[in-house]
Amino acid sequence: MIVPPAVDVQDLDRRALDVAGEVTAQVTTADLNRPTPCAAWNLGELLWHMVSENRGFAAAAGTRAQWSIEDSGDLGTDPLRAYHDSAAAVTAAFAAPDIYDRQIEVGEFGVFPGRIAVGMHFVDFLVHGWDVAASIGVPYRPDHKPAGSALAVAARWPDTPQTRGPGAAFGIRVPMPGDAPDFERLLGLLGRSPSWQASC
Repeated sequence: MIVPPAVDVQDLDRRALDVAGEVTAQVTTADLNRPTPCAAWNLGELLWHMVSENRGFAAAAGTRAQWSIEDSGDLGTDPLRAYHDSAAAVTAAFAAPDIYDRQIEVGEFGVFPGRIAVGMHFVDFLVHGWDVAASIGVPYRPDHKPAGSALAVAARWPDTPQTRGPGAAFGIRVPMPGDAPDFERLLGLLGRSPSWQASC
C-alpha cells in the first residue's frame, strides 16, 4: 500500500474525522437500526465499528497495544459521545511528531509504516462518514482536496481477498464514469454506489 508523498494525511485524517463527526451528531437512537451502505451492518453496528477502529488505531499508534482493543467499541447510551471520545483519542495519537516513523499494527492487515496506517484510517473515515450520512438521508459533501487525496491513496491499494469481496474490508468495485467527481469515484472504488439510499 502506498501513500503519495505530497499527501498530508495527518491533516486530512483530522478533517475526515470532523466531517464524519458532523453527520454522526445528527444520529438519534431511533436511527440505530437503519440500514447502511455496508450491507452487513445497521447504523448502530457501523458506529460501533467506527468507534472500535478509532480506539484500535489510537492504541496501536500510541503503545503498540494488541489490536484486540478494537473489540471494545462500546457505544454505551450516547453514540455521539463515544464517537467524539474515540476521535479525540486517535487524533491525539496521530499527532505525535514521529508518527510517520512508527510501525503501526492495523488489525488483520498487518503492520505498516505510520504514514500508510494514517492514510488507511483517513480513507476509511472519509467514506464511513458518507455511509452514516446516506443511512440517515442527510447531505455529505467533503471538500475537493480530501476526496482527491483519498482517491489517490485508495487507488494504490491492491485487490486481495483481505481487501475486496464477500466478508472483506471493501465490496466489489462499482464501475464509475471516468469524469465522475473524485468522491463518487472513491465510493465506487470501495464498492459503494453513490446513488444508494436507505429503504426505510
